Amino acid sequence: MTHQSTSRSTTAALTVLLLTAGLSATGTMIGTGAAAAAEVSEPISYSAPEAGVDLGFLGSHETGQFDESAAEITAVHGDTAFTVNAQAATVDIIDISDPHKPEKSGEITGSGIANSIAVRDDGLGVIALENEDKTAPGSLMFFDATDTSATVLGTVSVGSLPDMVALTPDGAHALVANEGEPDEDFATDPEGSVSVVDLPAEVAAPEESDVHTADFHDFEESGSKTLPDDVRVFGPEPHDDLPVSRNLEPEYITVAGDKAYATLQEANAIAVLDIATAEVTEVLPLGFKDHGQVGNGLDASDRDPEDAPEKNIAEYPGLKGAYMPDTISTFTSGGTDYLVTANEGDSREWGDFVDAARVKDLGEDELAPVCETSPLADKLGDEDLGRLNIITDLGLSESGDCYEELYSFGARSFSVWTTDGTLVADSGDSFEQMTAEAIPDFFNSNHSESNLEGRSDDKGPEPEALTVGQVGETTYAFVGFERVGGIAAFDLSDPTNPTFATYFNNRDFSVSVEDEIEDAADPDALLSSAGDLGPEGITFLGADESPTEEAALVVGNEVSGTTSLYSVADLNDDGGSDPGAETDDSADSDDSTDSNDSAESDSSAASDDSTDADSSGTSEASSDSGASADSNDSTTSDSSKDTDGAADSTGAGEDSAADSEGSESGANSDAGASSDGTDADGDNAGSLPRTGADMGQYLIMAGIALGLIGFGVLAIYLARRRRNGRRGDGRRSGAQPSNDVLGSIGWD
Repeated sequence: MTHQSTSRSTTAALTVLLLTAGLSATGTMIGTGAAAAAEVSEPISYSAPEAGVDLGFLGSHETGQFDESAAEITAVHGDTAFTVNAQAATVDIIDISDPHKPEKSGEITGSGIANSIAVRDDGLGVIALENEDKTAPGSLMFFDATDTSATVLGTVSVGSLPDMVALTPDGAHALVANEGEPDEDFATDPEGSVSVVDLPAEVAAPEESDVHTADFHDFEESGSKTLPDDVRVFGPEPHDDLPVSRNLEPEYITVAGDKAYATLQEANAIAVLDIATAEVTEVLPLGFKDHGQVGNGLDASDRDPEDAPEKNIAEYPGLKGAYMPDTISTFTSGGTDYLVTANEGDSREWGDFVDAARVKDLGEDELAPVCETSPLADKLGDEDLGRLNIITDLGLSESGDCYEELYSFGARSFSVWTTDGTLVADSGDSFEQMTAEAIPDFFNSNHSESNLEGRSDDKGPEPEALTVGQVGETTYAFVGFERVGGIAAFDLSDPTNPTFATYFNNRDFSVSVEDEIEDAADPDALLSSAGDLGPEGITFLGADESPTEEAALVVGNEVSGTTSLYSVADLNDDGGSDPGAETDDSADSDDSTDSNDSAESDSSAASDDSTDADSSGTSEASSDSGASADSNDSTTSDSSKDTDGAADSTGAGEDSAADSEGSESGANSDAGASSDGTDADGDNAGSLPRTGADMGQYLIMAGIALGLIGFGVLAIYLARRRRNGRRGDGRRSGAQPSNDVLGSIGWD
């Protein structure tokens, strides 16, 4: 028997539910829906006037682990993303079938430290695991990505510290960069190498006999191959054999044709590997970037004099930058293969050995001074180069008693190279020029804390993550900035002149996690509110791979511990919006931020075959943003790491309310004008125009919302009629009306 009070409660609850659902749908339609996890309320979005793509936030999986390398390298198979949780030696399995609500469904556990992951098209997955003793041989662990439990299939041994694993396009081989770093006190220094693993045709683990090692023995002094002079071999030699092989440390691998290319970051070089024979055939020196040339400036100080400009991107004749790339990728244009590098830079600090020093400390602590004849002799104060970290073994005079030139770590850029190591283009100082415009109050911020110029004296934005993808007919490079955060996209249609398209940063700089988390009442909520910190790895998904059926990025953020999905909207698509139009953007999350004046980046760099210090390639870029940041009043907007590299990025996840909204692209407003009530520096001006698809979607949602509201009102009406009927029955039988009945509905 149904009790009257229960029936009334059920009716009332249903009514509230229906009304809430209707009002919620209406709220989503007009842009008042709640933000997804780890999405900040006002992400930074900054675009070129003619940008062909726009980035936006879709959703994020949060580990709640701050600065513990809990989300680094990502790979995707079907509707599942796999993210390396390094220190836990696990890989998180994340369901991304709903890209707005990625959910962890399991994990794969290994031993040691998980460094990298790749998945073949048929679902054969491979994880690179560093030994607990990092100088000992590491391993590859294979698993079945088609199985929801990701069954482990087996392991094989590889070299010391396998830092990155890649698969050849045909899926026949796994390639492993065995970095071979020394131990903490530099007492042991293992060899660097590249493992070539023959893979079975089926989803199964290979045998130990399928592992082949490509070493650098032939480049030793008595070897059969010559090591070019500009390849940097340096530091202690704790062993009396193989000084070259122990010094070269492969970092990252890409494949072009039948060759693989591995970055040797600290050596400032690239190793070329013949895959079929598992042999390193040559080592290509990359030369140095001339920071004295127009368009190649940098902001070198985190402590500017009082009343001086806080952003001072300037050229310094006599200062060079060692490219020292981390991530490398490839693309093909006009039938020619090109390499793209993210020029991060890296120092060695093991035990008592440190190869970095501040410029102002030269001449002290057994370091040689700067030569009086050097063009930098009067640039040694904190306001210029005094606080910049430089490489101590480069730039010395022939006698070794003073520094004629100075060399900094990394190039704060991305570069395009031919496969023989010739520089084709470099993004110059466009990363700093662009981020100075987009985030003026947090220019060159660190990742764990929010500050102004915290990294100017080191490696600036620190380009590290890189991928290439095709969106529509255009190839793009997507570069992630490890420190200040965010992803920048560059059009690689002309490999000699990559152009900046857009920059998106899902970060709330008002939250400085490192400074606040210890005293936070809810540390998880604090970390979540900061957004994405420290992008480490990027996976590009074409429209045929993405759960949105439009291009997307999957980004592993090591400091925030988040795996986030970003939409990649194709603004050149016939059904897309006009990138030059400026309209109001509100579709479903309130975070519509700017994408305004953007810096048209002209990155052309000429370099001869020698790629030596004098032929380091310049890259000038002009920006019409109205702000002049360098000493020549020209805003250079090149973008390091991917100026020419092709990036497959098609479409944009715009199918539900979160994708490309908070990231407007293409509003052709200038830096001085503020549209949307944002600041006049051009930080958040402009918006992504609406499309016909948007309007249809809104009309459908509005219809559903109105239908639900109508149903709710009808339910109330019927409930009231039934109540009134009961009142009449009660009166006819002489019963008094119940107070419960009178009070059950509040609209009398």
